Amino acid sequence: MFVVAHAVSCLCSFCRSTFSCVSKKFTMAVTAGKKKKDSGINPKISLVMKSGKYTLGYKTTLKSLRGGKSKLILIASNCPPLRKSELEYYAMLSKTMVHHYAGTNIDLGTACGRYYRIGVLSITDAGDSDILKTEAEGAAAK
Repeated sequence: MFVVAHAVSCLCSFCRSTFSCVSKKFTMAVTAGKKKKDSGINPKISLVMKSGKYTLGYKTTLKSLRGGKSKLILIASNCPPLRKSELEYYAMLSKTMVHHYAGTNIDLGTACGRYYRIGVLSITDAGDSDILKTEAEGAAAK
């Protein structure tokens, strides 16, 4: 937020007169540089939570990876390295896509609409979300 003080002889687009800006300050919210398009992964995760099938947590994710049910797993950035490498290994064996979530386990829990921390999320059915197609395109671009 920027606070802009106008002079006495102001002919700005806010007041269009010379006397109304004598001692007033106008607060303008600057939104330049922000994207209007919601292209992050968080809306896609929330759509999976509403319409798809998923499992939350390390143990259930391992079970779904061993059973070959997972299509995508999301791992929080602060997941322990040994656990992360074990999940990646199981995902490689079951040919499952892995996405390293940029936020912490608190952020992933919030993105899932939960009030607790989530370190690992396994998606078995995306539902109405296009998260699997987006991740496949991202993996092909790399």
